Amino acid sequence: MDARPTGVSRKVDDLGRIVLPAELRRSFDIREGDLIEISVKDEHILLAKVRSTCTFCGGSEGLRAYRDRPVCASCLAELKRF
Repeated sequence: MDARPTGVSRKVDDLGRIVLPAELRRSFDIREGDLIEISVKDEHILLAKVRSTCTFCGGSEGLRAYRDRPVCASCLAELKRF
């Protein structure tokens, strides 16, 4: 796993919360109300913004997972032609 250190540490509060630094939120376009997926790899906790639009066209109707990415029905049909 290629990890880039940020040089930032945060304490966990009494409810188990941490604050993501503003610079990281801007870099990953994370805004209030966004869903964040939490996963574990080896001994690392990974955070990823949940995308709610098609990876290819940006649409939001009829999304399905294709190789762990959201893809709309139209783009999925086009992918199946290949």
